[in-house]
Amino acid sequence: MNDDQLLRYSRHILLDDIGVEGQQRILDSHALVIGAGGLGSPVALYLGSAGVGRLTVVDHDTVDVTNLQRQIAHTMARVGAPKVDSIRQAVTALNPEVRVQTVQQRADATLLTELVAAADVVLDCSDNYATRQAVNAACVQQGKPLVSGAAIRFDGQLAVYDPRDATSPCYACVFDPRENFEEALCATMGVFAPLVGIIGTLQAAEALKLLSGAGTPLTGRLLMLDGRHMAFNEVQLPRNPACPVCGQPH
Repeated sequence: MNDDQLLRYSRHILLDDIGVEGQQRILDSHALVIGAGGLGSPVALYLGSAGVGRLTVVDHDTVDVTNLQRQIAHTMARVGAPKVDSIRQAVTALNPEVRVQTVQQRADATLLTELVAAADVVLDCSDNYATRQAVNAACVQQGKPLVSGAAIRFDGQLAVYDPRDATSPCYACVFDPRENFEEALCATMGVFAPLVGIIGTLQAAEALKLLSGAGTPLTGRLLMLDGRHMAFNEVQLPRNPACPVCGQPH
């Protein structure tokens, strides 16, 4: 770590749980962010500001004026531009040392197998059930920790699924991929603007803890936020031995 980095990250270095060693681990790390919208915006900005050495951001969409109510990495000047390019500009303006790789396409199983294998932590900031299941399956297959967030209306949730931990469930243990869940979309149901910021910031916090070794991750716990009353509830998540993704004999 050079003198400029020691100064830039000094407030992290002052924390006993992080220090020079933990910050160096952050600088050496690679985070994969799936989705460059409401959750992906604060995730990318905070990971970038904290010095994550490499960010790979995946999203197929372009910036729309309706996104600007909550997707804080984007601007009016970038309406119509690919979201991944907009995210890259925002992170680079904040911290030019971060290497931002962009992939402008949907995150399918083939792409995820390649990208997840190269990452140290994966953050699911997507907005549809099929992608969430595909991301989880790739993380289980590659043995990579997954920080999963979701937000709709006034309700948010956050969990860490870590296949390196024998007691940790995976996303499919909690949300069975064989069941038909009704898709809830912001475009039809709405979302409270700061909610995605809260959940996305919490995702970034959990990822930085995993990368640096600080604190205790949210592994095996589902944190739920009722934004109307600003109340958090936590549920313990056991591993499902019959899970079609991580259970035996898979």
